[in-house]
Amino acid sequence: MPPVSDRRNDGVVTDSRLFVLMGSGETSPTMVDIHRDLVKRLDGDGRPTGLLLDTPYAFQENAPSISAKAQQYFAESVGLSVDVAPADAESAASGIRTADWVFSGPGSPTYALDQWRDGPVQRALQERLRAGRGMTVLASAAAVTVGAKALPVYEIYKVGATPYWLPGLGLTGHLGLDVVVIPHYDNSEGGTHDTRYCYLGERRLTVLEAELAEDGGVLGIDEHTAVIIDLDSETLEVHGRGGFTVRRAGGSSVLPSGSELTLTTLRAMLAGVSAPPSTVPSRESEDRPAPTTRTLVEITRDAESRFDVAQTERDATAMVESILDLETAIREWSADTEEDEGTDLARDVLRGLVIRLGEAATEGLRDPDEVVRPLVDPLLSLRERLRDDAAYQTADEIRDIITEAGIEVHDIDTGTEWSTAGRE
Repeated sequence: MPPVSDRRNDGVVTDSRLFVLMGSGETSPTMVDIHRDLVKRLDGDGRPTGLLLDTPYAFQENAPSISAKAQQYFAESVGLSVDVAPADAESAASGIRTADWVFSGPGSPTYALDQWRDGPVQRALQERLRAGRGMTVLASAAAVTVGAKALPVYEIYKVGATPYWLPGLGLTGHLGLDVVVIPHYDNSEGGTHDTRYCYLGERRLTVLEAELAEDGGVLGIDEHTAVIIDLDSETLEVHGRGGFTVRRAGGSSVLPSGSELTLTTLRAMLAGVSAPPSTVPSRESEDRPAPTTRTLVEITRDAESRFDVAQTERDATAMVESILDLETAIREWSADTEEDEGTDLARDVLRGLVIRLGEAATEGLRDPDEVVRPLVDPLLSLRERLRDDAAYQTADEIRDIITEAGIEVHDIDTGTEWSTAGRE
């Protein structure tokens, strides 16, 4: 494809014009391969410039921490240096116009729209898509804002407001798409109640759907999934763990990961002129593999199941391995900036498994110290590793749950000693 961007001060020339929408997990291990592939498409002679728009979560007290985690994720996992956009809207807009890569993710869609709509940021994003330079990646809350209308997620799901649409940024209008974008489309956190469609559920989505344009509809992006739109070739690719749903008047067509179609076909589907192609070509290849990373919830359930089997078989080594594997996963997912990816569940399960380990090791044994040693020593080694990494809170939690299991831990000058409760 021909280069469209101008040369910048750092000497980089970007010939990729991509608009990327992600359903969730944008700073989790599940999306690392996708981000790496996207950054590779930023061809040029120098290092690409990255800009993080923190607006969707800027109102939160921990906003600096969220930004720092995102910067660390992109630097360490993706190899991309990212600056946080200035708080001043005009300065942020200037950065949007010049950066190779622009990203925004979790938080409140309503707050982001209040700050962006009808102002410098909206205009800069529109210009970026229309005139074209580089790559724009919007995920989760930020993805909600891009359509003709936007879903006020928190107001409906958390506050109980009667379902309604907000005016969106209209970025999809530059693609000839009069749509709303709904990430977290396949969410299932509700268990006994319907939390699909970004916590909206079928009943409320059906009500809102009646207010959409006749040739419009809903573009649904599953969790841990990316929709990559090439603005030059006008093609759309689906990558990740889930699918991409085109919904119109209650009817849905789901395109699985690996699918590709043209924007012309997508417009025809939304207008009711044509159905999706019966065979959707795949773009997956050795150079662009489908992600296989499991979610933290899946890893947690697997560790719990493995522990149960090991306990039944009285396999102490396997019990410890399941705990250590879960702790490793929690650390790997620590950079995830979303709050609904299972971190609390994983920590609760980890704590429970350590307690069960201590109980299993000490219950009814003639010499508990001898049996407990191969179980506790790896956990204390883990604690030392966490302390060396300055992860003191997690290290203290390891000590607390070992203590709750009836094992006394003593920090001395030469290291750490332990004994089962009541034994010296």
